[in-house]
Amino acid sequence: MQQSKTTRIAGGVMLALTVLFCVLPFLSMFSAALQPQGSMPEGIQFTAHPHWENFIDAWNVANITPLLLNSIILVVTVVPCVVIFCSLGGYAFAQLKVPFKGLIYALFLVGLTIPFETMMTPLYYEISDMGILNTRLALILPLIGLNIPFGIVWMRSCFEQMPRDLIEAASIDGAGHFRTFRSIQLPLALPAISSLGILTFLATWNQFLLAVVLENDPNKRTMAGALQAFVGQYQTDVVLLNAGALLIMAPTMLLFIFLQRYFIRAMLAGSVKG
Repeated sequence: MQQSKTTRIAGGVMLALTVLFCVLPFLSMFSAALQPQGSMPEGIQFTAHPHWENFIDAWNVANITPLLLNSIILVVTVVPCVVIFCSLGGYAFAQLKVPFKGLIYALFLVGLTIPFETMMTPLYYEISDMGILNTRLALILPLIGLNIPFGIVWMRSCFEQMPRDLIEAASIDGAGHFRTFRSIQLPLALPAISSLGILTFLATWNQFLLAVVLENDPNKRTMAGALQAFVGQYQTDVVLLNAGALLIMAPTMLLFIFLQRYFIRAMLAGSVKG
């Protein structure tokens, strides 16, 4: 159906406003990061002599190198575990006869409704009693557990939309549940799995509160924890804070730009059942 000229113009204006709304905060941060250190930039103000060295100073002041290593270790550990566990769990909830499946799935849904901040105090004492406080496991285990409820719901929705004809054909050919999952359903679920991996990566890489609470050593925290280095008791270095924030956001932005087609494909697959 061909759209009218008014509809196309209105759609273009709304798209332009949306892009502008998303880009302006980054422009403001980028302009502030190029200002002289110690200044208080307001709004978007590009200087004639940009201070590119602010990004190097922010990297050194926050000691980002060990934090980058910590974040990479967390991502490499947490993301595969969440993807594997949630893929298996989502398939089980969607295709298998699991005892008390409805009750267990309801518990996962309840887990999505609990505010993250309310779990910090009991989580701290639990991690402390386990004897892994101030270790990488103190972040790895909670991050896996906190991402699983959403991942289970996400993958269950994906596997429920799989064509029944393929599953029945595999069953007639003698394929068991594991072979059906591995050879038929898993390849079809790659867009959803890729999207889950992207979302888990973003949640892990940008984790700030959990790292601050469970890691006393600043060098064992995540990249997002580096922002605390620019916030003092009496003043905040706004310029280096913006430069550091851009350095921390850069990997997630690049990842999303290169892998956005998988995320969009999963969104479209979830909106059309067939």
